[in-house]
Amino acid sequence: MQPASKIGHPSKGKIWLTVNGKEAQKGDLTELIWNVPEIIWQLSQQVKLAAGDIIMTGTPAGVSQLQPGDKLECGVDGVGTLKVSIGQPE
Repeated sequence: MQPASKIGHPSKGKIWLTVNGKEAQKGDLTELIWNVPEIIWQLSQQVKLAAGDIIMTGTPAGVSQLQPGDKLECGVDGVGTLKVSIGQPE
């Protein structure tokens, strides 16, 4: 992952999500209603954000329910990729 302190706030680049290896969502930062700084500002009005926090906004298409055991991979070109496994509810 590339921190904003090194790359600034990206304004364009592919964003994507796969679930269990299948493409679920894709888009580009240029398609967002609000740009990255606006999203961070708006969210920070509601919750405390800290270095290393990840904001996942999603895209209009490909929304579905996740199940325990699902494996997610998401990323933003030039920023990085994140891999997450959904665990069992507590």
